[in-house]
Amino acid sequence: MPAYGFFVEFEAKPGKEEDVAQFLVDAKSLVDAEPGTLAWFSFRLGEASFRIFDAFETEEDRETHLQGEVRKQIELRGRELFAVEPRITPVDVLAAKLPS
Repeated sequence: MPAYGFFVEFEAKPGKEEDVAQFLVDAKSLVDAEPGTLAWFSFRLGEASFRIFDAFETEEDRETHLQGEVRKQIELRGRELFAVEPRITPVDVLAAKLPS
């Protein structure tokens, strides 16, 4: 069971909402290359608010993801896409249901 995760909050700049949506769709291919990322979801909460939730079995896998390609792309494109710096919150997963 995954014990560790991240909850990430994004707010798109005005006029960049669809660019942020596409950024998150494209980020999935980067996450697919991370064997330690057990679950990864990106979703939209209204017009300009977006979130990611991801889960990991170990703290090391979570740290690897934090320093990975998605983070690099967030840093590279952040000023272009986001109204404020994305908020990355580490979380402890209490219970989960994933495919076996």
